[in-house]
Amino acid sequence: MHIAYKRLPEIENSQLIALMNHPLVRRQMPLLKENFTEEHCKAFITAKEQLWQEHGYGPWAFVVDGTFAGWGGLQPENGEADLALVLHPDYWGLGKSLYKGIIKKAFGEMGLPSVTVLFPPTRTRVQGLLRLGFVRERELHVGNERFIRYRLWNPNAVESHKS
Repeated sequence: MHIAYKRLPEIENSQLIALMNHPLVRRQMPLLKENFTEEHCKAFITAKEQLWQEHGYGPWAFVVDGTFAGWGGLQPENGEADLALVLHPDYWGLGKSLYKGIIKKAFGEMGLPSVTVLFPPTRTRVQGLLRLGFVRERELHVGNERFIRYRLWNPNAVESHKS
């Protein structure tokens, strides 16, 4: 299996629209209030590309053996590097290997002290996240929706966050 990391503009809008409108994907994304249209898609891609221009990093499109599987990676969120992973249900089994590549880049190449993940409170199955080393920090609101923030510290920066 070959996984390619591409920029979102390299993906057909129709593929991204289909992913974002998939009922099992939408259930995990409380900020998606309405149908994800062509207009939403263009604005979404523009906003994600702006992150790359302003911060030097942002989300990728994941292409598995030539097929768009989802998007994710690191993106700035209130001064933090937030990890997002939005996969088509057919590719949910790839989450851990994609995660490992993202964390390797975050803590190695980028030298980040930590990364965060925001989960809506409806996501009660968090044991896998905790086993990866994430710790629950606090609740916060994004776009009038409640989220729980979890943080994973860079093992090379552990001493700095304890002091």
